[in-house]
Amino acid sequence: MKTGKIIIFSGPSGSGKTTIVKHLLKKENLSLVFSISATSRVPRKGETDGKDYFFLKEKKFKEKIKNDEFLEHEEVYPGSFYGTLKKEINRIWGLGKNIIFDIDVIGGLKIKKKYPNQTLSIFLKTPNINDIEKRLIKRNLDSTKMLKIRFNKIHEEIKLAEKFDISLLNNDLDKAKNRAEKLVENFINN
Repeated sequence: MKTGKIIIFSGPSGSGKTTIVKHLLKKENLSLVFSISATSRVPRKGETDGKDYFFLKEKKFKEKIKNDEFLEHEEVYPGSFYGTLKKEINRIWGLGKNIIFDIDVIGGLKIKKKYPNQTLSIFLKTPNINDIEKRLIKRNLDSTKMLKIRFNKIHEEIKLAEKFDISLLNNDLDKAKNRAEKLVENFINN
Protein backbone atom coordinates (compact mmCIF):
# COMPACT_ATOMS: atom_id res chain seq x y z
CA MET A 1 0.00 0.00 0.00
CA LYS A 2 1.33 3.43 -0.94
CA THR A 3 1.77 5.65 2.09
CA GLY A 4 1.14 9.37 2.07
CA LYS A 5 2.40 12.15 4.26
CA ILE A 6 1.41 12.62 7.89
CA ILE A 7 0.65 16.02 9.38
CA ILE A 8 0.47 16.25 13.17
CA PHE A 9 -0.98 19.17 15.09
CA SER A 10 -0.37 18.92 18.82
CA GLY A 11 -0.36 21.27 21.73
CA PRO A 12 -2.24 21.92 24.92
CA SER A 13 -6.02 21.75 25.05
CA GLY A 14 -7.39 25.10 23.95
CA SER A 15 -4.41 26.05 21.76
CA GLY A 16 -6.51 26.05 18.57
CA LYS A 17 -5.54 22.69 17.04
CA THR A 18 -9.04 21.71 16.01
CA THR A 19 -9.79 25.09 14.42
CA ILE A 20 -6.62 25.02 12.33
CA VAL A 21 -7.06 21.37 11.33
CA LYS A 22 -10.64 22.06 10.18
CA HIS A 23 -9.32 24.99 8.11
CA LEU A 24 -6.70 22.78 6.44
CA LEU A 25 -9.19 20.01 5.68
CA LYS A 26 -11.10 22.48 3.45
CA LYS A 27 -8.01 22.98 1.25
CA GLU A 28 -8.49 20.40 -1.52
CA ASN A 29 -4.97 20.90 -2.91
CA LEU A 30 -3.55 19.39 0.30
CA SER A 31 -5.43 16.09 -0.16
CA LEU A 32 -5.88 15.66 3.60
CA VAL A 33 -8.14 13.27 5.48
CA PHE A 34 -8.67 13.58 9.22
CA SER A 35 -7.54 10.62 11.30
CA ILE A 36 -10.33 9.78 13.70
CA SER A 37 -8.94 8.82 17.10
CA ALA A 38 -10.42 6.28 19.45
CA THR A 39 -11.23 7.26 23.01
CA SER A 40 -12.68 5.70 26.11
CA ARG A 41 -14.24 8.95 27.32
CA VAL A 42 -17.94 9.60 26.89
CA PRO A 43 -19.06 11.72 23.93
CA ARG A 44 -19.58 15.43 24.53
CA LYS A 45 -22.73 17.14 23.33
CA GLY A 46 -22.73 17.24 19.53
CA GLU A 47 -20.00 14.61 19.04
CA THR A 48 -20.69 11.66 16.75
CA ASP A 49 -19.17 8.19 16.93
CA GLY A 50 -17.12 7.48 13.82
CA LYS A 51 -16.90 11.17 12.90
CA ASP A 52 -15.39 12.96 15.88
CA TYR A 53 -13.99 9.88 17.63
CA PHE A 54 -14.48 6.15 17.80
CA PHE A 55 -16.04 5.97 21.26
CA LEU A 56 -15.12 2.73 23.01
CA LYS A 57 -15.82 1.45 26.48
CA GLU A 58 -12.63 1.26 28.55
CA LYS A 59 -12.72 -2.55 28.53
CA LYS A 60 -12.95 -2.61 24.70
CA PHE A 61 -10.16 -0.03 24.41
CA LYS A 62 -7.86 -2.13 26.60
CA GLU A 63 -8.78 -5.22 24.58
CA LYS A 64 -7.64 -3.43 21.40
CA ILE A 65 -4.38 -2.47 23.14
CA LYS A 66 -3.81 -6.12 24.05
CA ASN A 67 -4.54 -7.15 20.42
CA ASP A 68 -1.98 -4.60 19.09
CA GLU A 69 -4.63 -2.70 17.11
CA PHE A 70 -3.21 0.76 17.90
CA LEU A 71 -0.45 2.67 16.18
CA GLU A 72 -0.19 4.66 19.42
CA HIS A 73 -2.26 5.03 22.56
CA GLU A 74 -2.11 6.71 25.93
CA GLU A 75 -4.11 7.35 29.05
CA VAL A 76 -4.18 11.12 28.45
CA TYR A 77 -6.26 11.91 31.52
CA PRO A 78 -7.08 9.56 34.40
CA GLY A 79 -9.54 6.99 33.03
CA SER A 80 -9.55 8.57 29.55
CA PHE A 81 -7.64 6.61 26.95
CA TYR A 82 -6.96 7.96 23.46
CA GLY A 83 -5.31 6.25 20.52
CA THR A 84 -4.90 5.87 16.78
CA LEU A 85 -6.16 2.63 15.31
CA LYS A 86 -3.93 1.06 12.66
CA LYS A 87 -6.98 0.36 10.51
CA GLU A 88 -7.73 4.11 10.40
CA ILE A 89 -4.27 4.85 8.97
CA ASN A 90 -4.65 2.03 6.43
CA ARG A 91 -8.09 3.33 5.43
CA ILE A 92 -6.77 6.82 4.66
CA TRP A 93 -3.66 5.66 2.84
CA GLY A 94 -5.88 3.24 0.91
CA LEU A 95 -7.65 6.33 -0.44
CA GLY A 96 -4.29 7.69 -1.62
CA LYS A 97 -4.56 10.67 0.76
CA ASN A 98 -2.39 12.40 3.35
CA ILE A 99 -3.31 12.07 7.02
CA ILE A 100 -3.85 14.99 9.37
CA PHE A 101 -3.98 14.54 13.13
CA ASP A 102 -5.33 16.73 15.92
CA ILE A 103 -3.67 14.74 18.66
CA ASP A 104 -2.22 14.94 22.17
CA VAL A 105 1.47 15.75 22.49
CA ILE A 106 2.70 12.28 23.51
CA GLY A 107 0.65 10.57 20.79
CA GLY A 108 2.00 12.97 18.19
CA LEU A 109 5.59 12.27 19.21
CA LYS A 110 4.99 8.51 19.07
CA ILE A 111 3.72 8.76 15.48
CA LYS A 112 6.63 11.01 14.46
CA LYS A 113 9.03 8.41 15.88
CA LYS A 114 7.40 5.59 13.86
CA TYR A 115 7.26 7.60 10.60
CA PRO A 116 10.08 10.17 10.96
CA ASN A 117 10.61 10.98 7.28
CA GLN A 118 7.01 11.27 6.17
CA THR A 119 5.72 13.22 9.19
CA LEU A 120 5.55 16.96 9.81
CA SER A 121 4.93 17.61 13.49
CA ILE A 122 3.65 21.04 14.49
CA PHE A 123 3.30 22.17 18.09
CA LEU A 124 0.66 24.86 18.44
CA LYS A 125 1.28 27.35 21.21
CA THR A 126 -0.24 30.57 22.47
CA PRO A 127 1.57 33.65 23.80
CA ASN A 128 0.94 32.62 27.40
CA ILE A 129 -0.66 29.89 29.48
CA ASN A 130 -3.36 32.24 30.74
CA ASP A 131 -4.74 32.48 27.18
CA ILE A 132 -5.12 28.70 27.03
CA GLU A 133 -6.76 28.55 30.45
CA LYS A 134 -9.23 31.30 29.44
CA ARG A 135 -10.09 29.43 26.22
CA LEU A 136 -10.74 26.21 28.12
CA ILE A 137 -13.00 27.97 30.61
CA LYS A 138 -14.84 29.78 27.80
CA ARG A 139 -15.43 26.48 25.92
CA ASN A 140 -17.46 25.33 28.94
CA LEU A 141 -16.92 21.64 28.11
CA ASP A 142 -15.27 20.43 31.30
CA SER A 143 -16.01 20.19 34.99
CA THR A 144 -13.93 22.24 37.42
CA LYS A 145 -12.04 19.07 38.36
CA MET A 146 -11.27 18.28 34.71
CA LEU A 147 -10.19 21.87 34.04
CA LYS A 148 -7.69 21.60 36.89
CA ILE A 149 -6.29 18.37 35.40
CA ARG A 150 -6.03 20.01 31.96
CA PHE A 151 -4.29 23.10 33.43
CA ASN A 152 -1.69 20.87 35.12
CA LYS A 153 -1.10 18.94 31.90
CA ILE A 154 -0.48 22.16 29.91
CA HIS A 155 2.80 22.75 31.74
CA GLU A 156 4.03 19.23 30.96
CA GLU A 157 3.09 19.53 27.29
CA ILE A 158 4.79 22.90 26.76
CA LYS A 159 8.09 21.37 27.89
CA LEU A 160 7.87 18.94 24.94
CA ALA A 161 7.40 21.62 22.25
CA GLU A 162 11.08 21.49 21.29
CA LYS A 163 10.69 17.85 20.19
CA PHE A 164 8.37 18.92 17.33
CA ASP A 165 9.57 19.99 13.89
CA ILE A 166 7.91 23.39 14.23
CA SER A 167 6.38 25.49 17.00
CA LEU A 168 3.60 27.63 15.57
CA LEU A 169 2.45 30.60 17.61
CA ASN A 170 -1.31 31.14 17.60
CA ASN A 171 -1.66 34.71 18.78
CA ASP A 172 -3.63 35.72 15.66
CA LEU A 173 -5.87 32.95 14.33
CA ASP A 174 -5.93 34.11 10.70
CA LYS A 175 -2.13 34.39 10.61
CA ALA A 176 -1.76 31.00 12.28
CA LYS A 177 -4.10 29.41 9.71
CA ASN A 178 -2.15 30.94 6.81
CA ARG A 179 1.21 29.92 8.26
CA ALA A 180 -0.04 26.38 8.91
CA GLU A 181 -1.35 26.14 5.35
CA LYS A 182 2.02 27.20 3.90
CA LEU A 183 3.95 24.79 6.14
CA VAL A 184 1.75 21.85 5.23
CA GLU A 185 1.70 22.68 1.52
CA ASN A 186 5.52 22.92 1.40
CA PHE A 187 5.92 19.64 3.26
CA ILE A 188 3.44 17.73 1.07
CA ASN A 189 4.99 19.04 -2.16
CA ASN A 190 8.57 18.17 -1.24
